[in-house]
Amino acid sequence: MPKLKTKSSCKKRFKVTASGRIKSAQAGKRHGMIKRTNKFIRNARGTTTLSKPDEKIVKPMMPYSR
Repeated sequence: MPKLKTKSSCKKRFKVTASGRIKSAQAGKRHGMIKRTNKFIRNARGTTTLSKPDEKIVKPMMPYSR
């Protein structure tokens, strides 16, 4: 069986938690913070876990994640 390649974009953007969920940075915080509300900026701190449908897209791209 040949080795499978991990998508470089996924290994840069995502980590897998101990329970198998996908952890990622919050979206929408790269630029344009002046237009964002303070509530949005506050709520978008740190990291978040992907939703189940998004996980189904990302997991096949990371074959060696646990």
